[in-house]
Amino acid sequence: METKLRNTKETADYLGITDKSLVQKRYMGTGPKFIKMGRTVRYRQADIDAWLDEQTHEQTGRAS
Repeated sequence: METKLRNTKETADYLGITDKSLVQKRYMGTGPKFIKMGRTVRYRQADIDAWLDEQTHEQTGRAS
């Protein structure tokens, strides 16, 4: 099974956000898991999809 690795631009485009937003999420540890190979950063599709699943909510939080 071949796993396509996406670069930052491809991943940001897929998520509908800017490259800068994705880089910030990576720095803050709030984005999808990534692979670092030297200076190169890549994302597995499965990690992107898992992160999206974690962001899925049925309702917004309510103040008590």
